[in-house]
Amino acid sequence: MIKKFVLALMALAMVFSVSIVSAPSAQAGNGRGIGLGIAAGIIGLGVLGAAAHADRYDGPRYYSSYDDDACYRGPRECHWAGRRCYENNWGDTVCRGGRYVCERPLICE
Repeated sequence: MIKKFVLALMALAMVFSVSIVSAPSAQAGNGRGIGLGIAAGIIGLGVLGAAAHADRYDGPRYYSSYDDDACYRGPRECHWAGRRCYENNWGDTVCRGGRYVCERPLICE
């Protein structure tokens, strides 16, 4: 609820600021400044609307990993990927490089 209020307040502040900035440059025979202000306001509100909608986006509707009711994401599993290991002169195994990767595999029953 607070997020919607803040986004609406930001939109109003932007519209107000664009109208204030473009108003002094407008002249009697030249409507270009007002037109640019209105266009910038429309574009800005479009960007704000897209940003507000991005939080609710669940991915494409035509495909889902959960099409079957039997599929779910399993517990988080972490492991090293892309490491090089060797045995040194004293018999110790030494590993270097790689990344520590955590993922939740899809489990279908």
